[in-house]
Amino acid sequence: MRTFGRVVWIVLGALLTLLLVGPFLIPIPPLKGTLPPEQLADMDSRFLEVNGLRVHYKIAGQGKPALVLLHGFGASVFSWREVMAPLAERATVIAFDRPGFGLTSRPMRGQWSGPNPYSQEAQADLTVALLDKLGIQEAVLVGNSAGGTVAILTALRHPQRVRALVLVDAAVYVGGGAPAWIRALAGTPQMDRLGPLLVRSIRSRGEALLELAWHDPGKITPEIKAGYLRPLQAQDWDRALWETVLASRPLKLEERLKELQVPVLVISGDDDRVVPTAQSVRLAQELPQAKLAILPDCGHVPQEECPEAFLREVNEFLGALPLSPIWPSKETFGGKSGSCL
Repeated sequence: MRTFGRVVWIVLGALLTLLLVGPFLIPIPPLKGTLPPEQLADMDSRFLEVNGLRVHYKIAGQGKPALVLLHGFGASVFSWREVMAPLAERATVIAFDRPGFGLTSRPMRGQWSGPNPYSQEAQADLTVALLDKLGIQEAVLVGNSAGGTVAILTALRHPQRVRALVLVDAAVYVGGGAPAWIRALAGTPQMDRLGPLLVRSIRSRGEALLELAWHDPGKITPEIKAGYLRPLQAQDWDRALWETVLASRPLKLEERLKELQVPVLVISGDDDRVVPTAQSVRLAQELPQAKLAILPDCGHVPQEECPEAFLREVNEFLGALPLSPIWPSKETFGGKSGSCL
């Protein structure tokens, strides 16, 4: 029995050593073929220094109010390509890449002096700081998926800067971050070393994740796939994505929904397999001033898959908003009721 006990302890010791040391023995090949973000930019791309970050954004249209478009996890300004120009016919429209995604700069750990730029709180503050840089006092925030999470958090942290919200398949009850014990495990030196290698799998699994977000994956063209993969050519994208995973945490926004005293449009596809449609229905019911729109034959990204239906609902909502003292009247734009702000 003593011999058996010794064997057990030897095996357990070997396993513990493997767990502690093994990750440091796994080679991490360097990323090849990456480029500075500026070399991946489009003709209409712009960059602006905000809160220590070089933020990639696009802006179109003119006049008040401003619409700020906040993309979801793994996406970028590219996800707004179908609706940005139509929305810009009646207002100033800004879309920017949240830290960890797209072409916004990706500082490495130790390179920032203030709050972690990959945290949800820092991204909410960045949204307002960008408005400050652009000289915009008040905006309507349009957030898809995790971008909807940031939109709500921005409205809670800076209520005087948010005129209204459009929450598109917003991740409120799910997707708020891993449990504390998983985040603690992910923050160990062993997992911290392997993390960037693990997230690189999104390059091979990305197409399956993209198809999950669409009701009809047959609509996903090679150009759309290329648009999603393009930011994965930016320098340090893997390390930054891992930092984003580490920084995520449950925000318990469902406990604070009653604090949102602004008009809200909740939009969901009727076939959302990422954030179930029932959760958007619940969100609209629990918000004080919410309207619900469920788009038929549409998935998690209606602004891409069903842009005409998306624009119809957004324009109707914006056209019905009470006039803010700092907004011009509809006649200033010369537009039709229900299609302008």
